[in-house]
Amino acid sequence: MTASVSGGLTPVRQVLPNGAVVIVQETAFSPAVTINFTFRAGSLDEPDDLTGLAWFLGRVIDRGTTRRSAETIAEAFDDRGVALRATVNRHVVVLTCTCLSEDFAEVLDVLADVARNPAFPEQEIEKRRAEMITAIRQDLDNPGVRAAEALQQLLYGAAHPYGRPAKGTLKTVERFRRADLAAHHARRFAPSTLSVAIVGDVAAAAAADLVARAFDGWTAKPGPSREVPPVPRHDARQEVSIDMPEKAQADIAYGFTSISRLDPAYCSHWAMNNILGQFGLGGRLADNIRERQGMAYYAFSSFDPSLGPGPLVIRAGVDPGNVARTIAAIDAEVGALGRDGATPRELAETQQFLVGSIPRMLETNQSIATFLQTAEFFGLGLDYDRQLPALLRAVTLEDVKTAAASVLDPAGASVAVAGPALAREVGGGAASARGEPGESRAR
Repeated sequence: MTASVSGGLTPVRQVLPNGAVVIVQETAFSPAVTINFTFRAGSLDEPDDLTGLAWFLGRVIDRGTTRRSAETIAEAFDDRGVALRATVNRHVVVLTCTCLSEDFAEVLDVLADVARNPAFPEQEIEKRRAEMITAIRQDLDNPGVRAAEALQQLLYGAAHPYGRPAKGTLKTVERFRRADLAAHHARRFAPSTLSVAIVGDVAAAAAADLVARAFDGWTAKPGPSREVPPVPRHDARQEVSIDMPEKAQADIAYGFTSISRLDPAYCSHWAMNNILGQFGLGGRLADNIRERQGMAYYAFSSFDPSLGPGPLVIRAGVDPGNVARTIAAIDAEVGALGRDGATPRELAETQQFLVGSIPRMLETNQSIATFLQTAEFFGLGLDYDRQLPALLRAVTLEDVKTAAASVLDPAGASVAVAGPALAREVGGGAASARGEPGESRAR
């Protein structure tokens, strides 16, 4: 059963009687096993007036259960050299750790207890609240975070779950109570919202049996999951600046709403974004803004589709005096790709790079577990790693041009800048900042 990952994954999937999904992939990288619990319990499903509750739950869920104290849990993990990590996004809460194969059964039992039976002790809530308030205050002092959060609000609106700060605000965090955490857990932590990925040096059948035993008798029923609210597409440009006079650098967040992960054009948009701001040292954006003009400390784009239309975001960090020129250069690159599409060489290099990166996604037990959970969440299939190369190679120049034209229009961009006073000059950069967008992009 042990797979050579270079030849493709061979996961085994099983649905337990209580509705939990178990996916096991055997590997022989090392005598270790990664355990990944993914619950559909992210910030989309938190109350609108308690923004950040899901993120906060991820900070306190391991601080004691009805069977174990926080100290007992910490000792159980520390004695085995295990670090538990909780991550939260718009749709899921993920609990994951890696242990030695010989410790798998014991670690699985503790982790299942953490997921099923958190006690949310009041003293632990107060400790984590103080840490969370400190983290939010640090974010408020970080131009990169301020620009990114302002852009999300421009794109989605302050009331949309995708437009709200993941950690919440100082006001909402102060309002969190134990009853709120218990209610969110009861509403969204249940077998039918759980997907378990086990990856490592363990027999698939034995691993599935141990997971079934760890969740035996758990029959909790979740409340309904919230649908992703409609996402606006902006035809008019939106701009906002956040004055942070004590900072030496200005951070720019520039973007658009894009497509959902299940859109048939996903691979075309992925390739388009790679050409725009990922390939090599940062695609066209970094080539112009950082390499040729020397204006930015960093420049890149990212593409993050989900169940709802995700953002395509361009980020740049610049000297405050270069804000307007940098935005003009971004406008030029966005406009050129949106208007003219990519060159044959750009597409060929991008396809080669993306196809070649697939094995690197599967180099560790942790990365394989994440890949399998993503495929499970979106229903992409157990063989998605083997489908993906053909899907990427099938993308044509016309596909990339269509994808770019559907998103990339400077007139409809949303732009947020955070930094000192000169950063207020958001738009209207000199034409010289635009480089030479008409020149050949072949490299």
